[in-house]
Parts: sequence; C-alpha cells; structure tokens
Amino acid sequence: MTEPPAGLEDELTFPLAWGTSPVRDFPAWRRAARAVVEERLLVDRQEGTPYAPEYGLRLRGDDGVTREVVTLSLTRYERVRGVLLTPHGPGPFPAVLLLHDHGSRFDIGKEKLVRPWYDETRLDSASAWAQRCYGGRFVGDELARRGCVVLCLDAPGWGDRGPLAYVEQQALACHFFHLGSSLAGLMAREDVRAAGFLAGLDGVDSRRVAALGFSMGGYRAWQTAALSDDIAAAASVCWMTGLKEMLVPGDNALRGQSAYYMLHPGLARHLDIPDVASIAAPRPMLFFHGALDPLFTAEGVRVAHDRLRAVWRSCGAEERLRLTTWPDTGHVFTERMQDEVFAWLDRML
Repeated sequence: MTEPPAGLEDELTFPLAWGTSPVRDFPAWRRAARAVVEERLLVDRQEGTPYAPEYGLRLRGDDGVTREVVTLSLTRYERVRGVLLTPHGPGPFPAVLLLHDHGSRFDIGKEKLVRPWYDETRLDSASAWAQRCYGGRFVGDELARRGCVVLCLDAPGWGDRGPLAYVEQQALACHFFHLGSSLAGLMAREDVRAAGFLAGLDGVDSRRVAALGFSMGGYRAWQTAALSDDIAAAASVCWMTGLKEMLVPGDNALRGQSAYYMLHPGLARHLDIPDVASIAAPRPMLFFHGALDPLFTAEGVRVAHDRLRAVWRSCGAEERLRLTTWPDTGHVFTERMQDEVFAWLDRML
C-alpha cells in the first residue's frame, strides 16, 4: 500500500479558505488564518530572543557594494551564519531577504545566491550551481549592485549548518516530530525573524523590504510574506500549486526526505497552499512558473493561480498580483526571469 485511503483526500475541503470561511472581513480573516498556520508550525514565536548580531569578514567592493559575514540568533536554539550586502551611500535603501533553494545540494546554502568572497573553497560549487539554476548569475550580488540591501542566511542543514546527506533529512525531520516540533516550522520561524532583522537595520527603509526565492526559496518567500508584516512584497519563482494536484504518484512531495522542509502537520485540514499564500494579500506578490517544470503539474498551477487571483481581486488589488507561466522554461530562474523580477521589485518597493 503506497497511498492512503481515498476518503482522506476527499475530506480536505479547506474550510478556512477566504470565501469559504465564515469570517467575511478580510483583515479579520488574515489574522485568523495566520494564527492557524502559526499554531501548526509547532515552534514557538521567538520575538523575545535578541538577534545579537556579530559581524565578521568585511569587503568593500569596487562594484559599489560592501559585503559582510553576519552571525545572529534567529531563535533561542542556534546561531545562524549569513551574508549581508549593502550598497555604498547613505540610504535608506530597499532591501531583499533572499531565500535559497533546496536542490538536494547541501554543501552550499547562502552561497547559491551570493558569491562566497569569504571562502574560495566553496566558489567552484557555488559557481556551478549559479550556472545550473540562475543563468550563471549570483542573484544577491546583482540585487546589491542595483541598490538593494541583501540578507541571505543558511537554512537548517545547508552550508555552515550542514551539510546534510540527502537521506539524513528524514531522520532530522523525524527527530523534530518526536520532540513535538517541526523542521518546516523551524525554517518558517527563522525566515520570519530574518525579515524582522533586515527591516530593523540602519540604512534599510523598513517600508520597502521584499522576500525573493526560487524553488524551495520561492516557497519560503510567499510563506514569509504570509507570516510577517515586515515583508512589503514577495516574488516566488517555481513553487506554487494546489495541494491535491501535487499529491500524485512520483511527485517530490510524496518522496519523503526534502518534502519535510515544506510539511506542516495538520495544516491542510484548514487551508490549501494558495490559501496560506493569500494571507499576504493585498500586498504585491509575483509568482513565476515554468511550463516545462516537472515538479508541478499544470493543473496544480492553474488551480493555485485561479485561487490567488480570486483573493487579490476580492481585495480590489488584482493589479498587485503577477502570475506568469513561462512556456519554454523548466525548473530554473533564468537571467530573463530575474530581470523581470528586478524590474517588478523596482516598481513595487
């Protein structure tokens, strides 16, 4: 038996979705839906934990960007290492919380998006990954050169917090569940805290902070926007679908391992995936999908996009929502896609 009884899926009616929920006032619905999501994270809120940032290796580049290594406490459990890129000048600047992908590549995390000037031993891996997924670009460096403060941190298991082996993900997730907690919930809490840290930095315009990511980073981007009021806009590339349409034989969501980073126990009894993303409405949101992406069915993307469009339309904010399917593109974040995201952020922030 590889599938649960069909009746379980039939019971998923997503009763708290906007339009289905008995709550008819949208701000009240947002508060109620967010509270449901936060309860299912199984990790306590961490606002009382001091960030206590420590800054390490610093490089003032001739490209107009200062790069720093930063270590901070996103939760009370662990110190997390990341990189902070700041344009030269007085500011205040718009800012981007840059969230890295999964890709089953754990030796690099933040280095997938920011060139590792602080560790040449990771440069070959980072450059190869940028070539494979990002058109050869380091997206964080590009954003900083365009005038944004950029923060990028390792998620649990990547870079300086790993590296995991692929099969170790399931053991890690099970350990969390045995402790009454959740790997996905920890990552969500950390991303929300990272958004708060970035918004509070000197030189950052706290009203113009965005979240951006590709693949699992795309999931993290819209999730952070749903859970954090510090995010003014979010761009998600290659991660959006309806849940039922994702639960098909062979899908990554059913393979275990990497799926645990995006699995909140019990949440689907209340909200579908696009319903969670809709908590961010009516703020500006961008969702890109590659029509040749093997990880998400066309039907799943259609269902999710239709649901998102209906929510933003009900808020009178459909012009703030961009939903684009790239017909000849797979599971990648190409230079052309990046340029369109950068231009969109320029308009939205």
